[in-house]
Amino acid sequence: MNAKNVLGFVLLIVGATLLFFGVQATGAFSEKVVHDFTGRYTDNTMTYLIGGGISAVLGLALLILNRK
Repeated sequence: MNAKNVLGFVLLIVGATLLFFGVQATGAFSEKVVHDFTGRYTDNTMTYLIGGGISAVLGLALLILNRK
């Protein structure tokens, strides 16, 4: 296993973890109140969701493109 595979695996795990916490945060009471009034989620929740999505996609791309 080379360094790119390890990096891809780490990015995939970190991305999945961030997505999990972001999705969990969207169900919080305070988050629902903010979403009902503003129509969007808080910046922290969006950071988790966007950062997790990007990290997971990059990790998956590294794993798939680095196969031999």
